[in-house]
Amino acid sequence: MKPLQAFGVLAMLALAVLPVSSANEPAGESVECANLIYAGTKSSVCFSEVFLSTVASETSINTSRKFKPVKLAEKEVFHFPFAVITGEGAFTLTDDERKNLKQYLEKGGFLLASAGCSSQEWGDSFAHEVEALFPNQKLAEAPMDHPIFRTVFPVTQLDMSHGGVAKLYGLTLNGKIVLVYSPDGLNDTGTMHGCCCCGGNEIKNSQKVNANILAYALLQ
Repeated sequence: MKPLQAFGVLAMLALAVLPVSSANEPAGESVECANLIYAGTKSSVCFSEVFLSTVASETSINTSRKFKPVKLAEKEVFHFPFAVITGEGAFTLTDDERKNLKQYLEKGGFLLASAGCSSQEWGDSFAHEVEALFPNQKLAEAPMDHPIFRTVFPVTQLDMSHGGVAKLYGLTLNGKIVLVYSPDGLNDTGTMHGCCCCGGNEIKNSQKVNANILAYALLQ
């Protein structure tokens, strides 16, 4: 069984008993999540890991509590069912990174993408890369009645730190969302040391949203 397929089976077994687990460290093999290094050396350092512990405490999914830094250009990325990518400023993926990202999403991987500090330049670059890889599919708004907003926690609105209501966008392949993107920010920097929103307008309830997205991704 391939690594991504194996993680899918593991997640379905875990979610089949979704009542809240009270254990601090759930038993069984843990699900690891990748934190992508991309555009050569850009890293997703300011993305909070707290939602991983939230999933572990609120469900019977045993998640690793820390991200694993993984280079998008390397084959190691295919060993992770879930990955996050974030940053600020414009960027361009390398050819190897584009090839791996396309295959990763087509083969069952799930990507959570977030513009750090609500960086429009980063968001524009990310959207351009996705459109180039999947010209026949479009990033489309995820409606609030989609399962990603109720997998673990009921989320009825995406309130932003400086006012307003945010939207999430998804990429659908073969009838299921394989990528969720926030141009505003799901980084949850308020729970991090040495990171801040820097005037961006982040989504306030991002910890619950991210927990929902991870659980949804593992169910697919």
